[in-house]
Amino acid sequence: MPEKNISLFLSGNEATLWVMDSGTAALFGTALYFLALINPASKIFLLSSENPPLSAKKIRNISLQSTGVAFLILLSVTVIGKLVLNSVFHVEIYSLKVAGGIILFIMGLQAVRNGRFYESSLHGSTTDISVVPLGAPLIAGPGTITATISYRTSFGVEHTMIALAIALAINLLLMLSSVWIARILDRFHVIGPLIRITGLIVSAVAVQMVLGGIGEWYAAVR
Repeated sequence: MPEKNISLFLSGNEATLWVMDSGTAALFGTALYFLALINPASKIFLLSSENPPLSAKKIRNISLQSTGVAFLILLSVTVIGKLVLNSVFHVEIYSLKVAGGIILFIMGLQAVRNGRFYESSLHGSTTDISVVPLGAPLIAGPGTITATISYRTSFGVEHTMIALAIALAINLLLMLSSVWIARILDRFHVIGPLIRITGLIVSAVAVQMVLGGIGEWYAAVR
């Protein structure tokens, strides 16, 4: 019988008891992990810092297009990524974890040092950023792709895709609200510090990814 985690939520004078089994808890845990790798802060900063400022309609179109592109990339990776890696390139998951972790660490370090997750030369006009850099590599980046293949191996396609859908939906909502969120953050002068703190978290996730890959390699060669 699956382990149960009981959470109590109070709304006004009524109490609603939610019972979540371990599978549901693991699903939301995976979704939060993907969300950390997707890193909504970088998208909020990018969309809110365009000059001239983007209209609400433009932000909506860019957000929807970039999310769609990222979802298609990650869906393809989830379904055939491991097969392509093993059968075509003869690359093991632990090698991908190490490589993806190193690249992700460099991105996080760049955010800590420079206060941004991307180089300004990566994008030109606003007609381009929905695919590059937003769709890839800022949403479907090396860390997200690596984690997608790894979780697909451990939990299966259904678990991975539902978790990805949840993470992408939350990121989409934050992107749609990017100008409003950035205006509030800028009022308190916390955009720069927030980007750097997020960069530190991303770097820590990257180190954990590398260590996990090394551990799996060591276990495989023993």
